[in-house]
Amino acid sequence: MALPSFSGPLVLLGAGKMGGALLEGWLAEGLDPGRVAVVDPAPPPEAAALIGARGIALNPDLSALPAPAVILLAVKPQVAAAALPAVAGCAAPGTLVVSIMAGKTLANLEAAFPAGTAIVRSIPNTPAAVGRGITVAVPNGRLTPAQRELAHALLAATGACEWIDDEALMDAATAVSGSGPAYVFLLVESLARAGAAAGLPADLAARLARATVIGSGELLRLSDLPADQLRRNVTSPGGTTAAALAVLMAEAGFDPLLEQAVAAATARGRELAG
Repeated sequence: MALPSFSGPLVLLGAGKMGGALLEGWLAEGLDPGRVAVVDPAPPPEAAALIGARGIALNPDLSALPAPAVILLAVKPQVAAAALPAVAGCAAPGTLVVSIMAGKTLANLEAAFPAGTAIVRSIPNTPAAVGRGITVAVPNGRLTPAQRELAHALLAATGACEWIDDEALMDAATAVSGSGPAYVFLLVESLARAGAAAGLPADLAARLARATVIGSGELLRLSDLPADQLRRNVTSPGGTTAAALAVLMAEAGFDPLLEQAVAAATARGRELAG
């Protein structure tokens, strides 16, 4: 979606994998590079090349800039205490703060910025790097409708964006979509190992597993059918797929195991958030 108009610069704190992917998405949506300031003492080579090629300001004197319209926080949470004060000092009453830092609650962020700041806490996932991400976002109640629209467009530059109103749901959302790519990659690993155990050459089993998951994901993306119907479409009564699903869908099968995994990730997220 095209970015809505806004006045003032956009300050990006952190140009790592996620920050760099967002920056690339914004530029692809037509954002003027001259309106972006990146704060990162050592951006990775890919981001540094993009910043240099598009003439984006890198580590400027923030006090010399106009009040930013947006400050997007894309640093790792363990460096937040050291990194946030520099950008918090340039926040103005109309500045929108968007965070993609894991584990940093709205209360954490509100404590770091001036009282009354409009803040969005969000969690993207790694497919954002190829424009197929999904981000879950929660506002702190200070956003204007225009700021919410802007936050949505900025986060949707790398894929889809979903909103929740209850921050308590963020840990569960993180366990599903933030950690979810790791579960899918493990599925590819496990399927490849199972194929090798059934007698396939290991390299062929790995290629088959990888291509199957990639193709199934694309079919899911392009189809209007729900996942359960797509599953039924593959499954002939009494056939090979049905035999496999009888194992995966048994009482101690895939569903309860994944439920336990998501519950464990959710609980750990709550612990990390304090």
